[in-house]
Amino acid sequence: MIQRRNFLAASAAAGLCVLAAPAFAADKTDPDKLRIALLPDENASTIIQNAQPLKKYLEEVLRKPVEIIVTTDYSSMIEAMRFGRIEVGYFGPFSYVLAKSKAPEIEPFGVGVEKGKPNYQSILIATADGPVKELADITGKPFAFGDRASTSSHLAPRALLAKQGLIGDADYKVVHLGQHDAVARAVAAGQVPAGALSESIYRILVETKKIDSTKLRQLALSEPIPNYPLTVQGFLKPELKDAIKRAFLNLKDPAILKLFRVEAIATATDKDYDVLRDMAKVLQLDIAKL
Repeated sequence: MIQRRNFLAASAAAGLCVLAAPAFAADKTDPDKLRIALLPDENASTIIQNAQPLKKYLEEVLRKPVEIIVTTDYSSMIEAMRFGRIEVGYFGPFSYVLAKSKAPEIEPFGVGVEKGKPNYQSILIATADGPVKELADITGKPFAFGDRASTSSHLAPRALLAKQGLIGDADYKVVHLGQHDAVARAVAAGQVPAGALSESIYRILVETKKIDSTKLRQLALSEPIPNYPLTVQGFLKPELKDAIKRAFLNLKDPAILKLFRVEAIATATDKDYDVLRDMAKVLQLDIAKL
């Protein structure tokens, strides 16, 4: 069973300092500026730079200044949403479930569609010439995950291993490396014999030649995971919430959609993420206490 106190590291103070300033407007239901938080799954400056077309589009459509924010980790993003420091959050599936448990008023409204599907998978990989040839070989060895609140680089692969009778910190050593690309690079370099990350991110790393796929072997794929949800604060006035939702759901520009690694954005509901709550049960996690 995952130790609750270790599952989500305390939010780093630096990760929240950029979010500490109050919204410009006294009325939080209709702030003068909208703060949009994107996932910290790659270098923050790169994400912010790539998000400039999104910022411009939203400012034109919503007629409000928009600030793009990338928190230091998933935990600080959850806390930012919880305390109203951001208005819109693009969460990982499980980090959304955690955020929803702490801030029930937040509303999921959009989900990315990739290759015609609103879901994706986690890929478990091993060093090509390393000691791990199949899942059973993970026993007694280190296994690399990404962020503790990541779905595809922690929860889903850890649940898959648990179903195979491999329990973290009992049957293998759990190692957290933070970002997806850090996992792929560490396994490719043989620094850890095996690890897990988002399959879609893995394919992009291979296609852009940021990792050498000949140095890696695929061990398994997880069951389908609902794609990352876009969420909005429930306390915003209805007209503003509707405008935000329409702005994202009507996105057609491929350059902007590429930021989310999707072809389109479809509607989403909280029920779509019950599969993550089921994975948490497999791992004997009490989401309310994480």
